[in-house]
Amino acid sequence: MTEAGQILRETGSILVVDWPSKDVPETLTRAGFTVLVKGGPEPDNYWAYEVRDGEVVSRRTGEAPPGVDLVYSYRPVEELPGIAAMAQRLGARAVWVQSGVASDGTKAPDGCWMDPAASEAARAVVESAGLAYIEAPYIADEVRNRGS
Repeated sequence: MTEAGQILRETGSILVVDWPSKDVPETLTRAGFTVLVKGGPEPDNYWAYEVRDGEVVSRRTGEAPPGVDLVYSYRPVEELPGIAAMAQRLGARAVWVQSGVASDGTKAPDGCWMDPAASEAARAVVESAGLAYIEAPYIADEVRNRGS
């Protein structure tokens, strides 16, 4: 089993910090994870996603969750120190970083390619916080593969 697969197997709750498309929160929610979203810089901008009547819906919670297992981030690498610190405060075991860039350098919602220097720097930030670091594969694909 891959490290990403192992992390997902041990995960019940995921805090999503931005995402490239609705595929991420919807796939995670439909797979049975507790999905919470940090929606912006305001301290009370938190949302919970759930399946209701077969549809994925969100509702504002207005407060940070008491804890999560995993933090998924689709934010610039420069924001990673703050995201890793938040993951620590929430008791997360890992941070899953997605670049949104394909290997040819173009933007892609499922892209996970990162310049080697940026990847190394991102890994160092997350691991220095005592957290596992994942940057590939695309989280929604890994969740779908896990289900099959």
